[in-house]
Amino acid sequence: MKKIIIVLMFLVLISGCAKINLDLPNSNSSNTTNEFKASEDELVAHFIDVGQGDANFIELPNGDTMLIDAGEAYESDTVIDYIENLGYTDIDYVIGTHPHTDHIGGLADVINTFDVSSIYMPKAVSTSKTYENLLETIKDKGLSIHTGKAGVEVLSEDNLSIEMLAPNAEKYSSMNNYSIVLKITYGNISFLYTGDAEALSEKEITADVEADVLKVGHHGSDTSSSDDFLARVNPSYAIISVGANNSYNHPSSSTIEKLEKYTNNIYRTDLNGSIIVKSDGINIEVETEK
Repeated sequence: MKKIIIVLMFLVLISGCAKINLDLPNSNSSNTTNEFKASEDELVAHFIDVGQGDANFIELPNGDTMLIDAGEAYESDTVIDYIENLGYTDIDYVIGTHPHTDHIGGLADVINTFDVSSIYMPKAVSTSKTYENLLETIKDKGLSIHTGKAGVEVLSEDNLSIEMLAPNAEKYSSMNNYSIVLKITYGNISFLYTGDAEALSEKEITADVEADVLKVGHHGSDTSSSDDFLARVNPSYAIISVGANNSYNHPSSSTIEKLEKYTNNIYRTDLNGSIIVKSDGINIEVETEK
């Protein structure tokens, strides 16, 4: 288990590394306490290992919680167990970045399991049974869908904001470009979640995308993470959600090479398992399952 602490001060940078034994709150963990819950005034971002898919759970410093995607349907128990082992029974914000099954497949079971307050999805339609089942589940729970698009402000408080930067257009030929791109800013630290947004969507974003932590687009595919976009983001940490030995050959070697221009702190769920990034608004701490 690796633990890397990077302390970012206004003018001083201090870094250190240490190995620890850490049992992350996944479905194989016997830990069912609140040990991994965020401390007061701390943001904890969980990049859950769901194989070739995305599932991101965020504990916000104001006590709210957010889930961005939930992997394929067969990974729903992984996501549910992970969140329950953190001690939660409700989720304030659920976001389905776009209707591909490796992102929304587990959301129906999640919504049936937890008390959900708000749901955001883009105006993108799919004919898949997975998508239709999700819509039926949302309806049966008496919930409504808020449209996710550029300019939507999810949360704005002192020292904490969540805003959507994409999609910026009404129609795309690629479903990936409907992806909701979300930026979370806490104090001096920011996180950027990009779904499967490709180079076209990246180019359309006019808002500030600079971020300390980047959830790399489309599992590290070369259709995303364009040179111009990465230059604007200038990430200190890059997280890639990707399945081991996947048939798509994700992540692309060209994407890794581009990321290495900005950071050596590149984490992958296929190599590191679930990844936790903690911040108090000034400092960043990364913990990995492997």
